[in-house]
Amino acid sequence: MPMPKVLAVCRSEKKGTRKEAGTEGVLRENHGLVEDAHACPEGHRQVSLLAMESIEKMKKLGYAVGPGDFAENLTTEGINLCSLPVSTRLHIGKDIVLEITQIGKECHAGCAIMQETGKCIMPREGIFARVIRGGRVSAGDRIKIVKSEKLKVNSKQ
Repeated sequence: MPMPKVLAVCRSEKKGTRKEAGTEGVLRENHGLVEDAHACPEGHRQVSLLAMESIEKMKKLGYAVGPGDFAENLTTEGINLCSLPVSTRLHIGKDIVLEITQIGKECHAGCAIMQETGKCIMPREGIFARVIRGGRVSAGDRIKIVKSEKLKVNSKQ
């Protein structure tokens, strides 16, 4: 498996839509990805992550999908995100620290991918995190997994 890293940084102006995949952005502490519709100082789902390996599963089923298509902020490679427990910390690049707060989610009625394909992998394989320490994030940044104290946030809320 390749070294864990960020493949794409994705943002959108509106919720419930695919995100535009790019190569860099800024993650703000206790906020999320700057200029993304989902960034919010309230709540525990400030940043969403999805592994390219999960996207590849959908491609093998014949869907033309890529980074950002599942409305994730960070597309990763080389890390089985959905196997990580809540409260795990991810160190990204030199500065960024994310703390996993939720594994999966319920797909909302307006989910663009669900409407187009009838399938969405975010409910099972996407993860959410809050930004503990922010900074500039870029495609190619390495990801290091660090175990942390258990949070009082349950998965699949």
